[in-house]
Amino acid sequence: MPRRTAYPVFDVEQEGRYAIDSPGSPPNIGAVSLDAQLQEGEERYMVDPASREDPKVKELVQVLIDWINDELASHRIIVKHPLEEDLFDGQVLQKLIEKLENIKVEIPEVTQTEEGQKQKLKVILDEANRILQVQQWQNPKWTVDTIHSKYLVAMLHLLVALARFYRAPVRFPENVSVRVTAVQKRDGLLHRRQMIEEITATYEFVPYTFRLLT
Repeated sequence: MPRRTAYPVFDVEQEGRYAIDSPGSPPNIGAVSLDAQLQEGEERYMVDPASREDPKVKELVQVLIDWINDELASHRIIVKHPLEEDLFDGQVLQKLIEKLENIKVEIPEVTQTEEGQKQKLKVILDEANRILQVQQWQNPKWTVDTIHSKYLVAMLHLLVALARFYRAPVRFPENVSVRVTAVQKRDGLLHRRQMIEEITATYEFVPYTFRLLT
């Protein structure tokens, strides 16, 4: 299978996180439970329930699910809603990358503990980053921790990047954004901030190194 030329995904998409002010009382996101789960300095992201029900978000998720299922039909792998439950451990991502790139991702023998799952997931994401030519200093929009914690936004960013890189015969809805609450533990206290994560943009101008399929 001929190698594809990797284009700078983030330069093309021009997407990112934008912090927004959130006056008034913060949303109820299980403060007691989070306080027990988070380590000092650790941050956790949660998608606003209203964003999950946004028609554009639901359309994007369905397009990605259909694309994955089409690619992996020969493996008899069927991804269903919610997307996060089928992707967080990396097994489906491994099969998808192997199919798209026509390679075998060598995974070390690890235990089925959380740490073992993360070790396996790291190998898979390292391979995805190599293919997409994403460097760590670029602050990738997906990490082992965000994927393993079932953070939908990170999964959407990764899948959209892969689909575009391999020129999947799909059409994504434009201007898809997700409202996210980030919670970080600092000095023993939980600090919240809200953000808008842009997953897709408007494609009126496309650099010559990138071709969109309609």
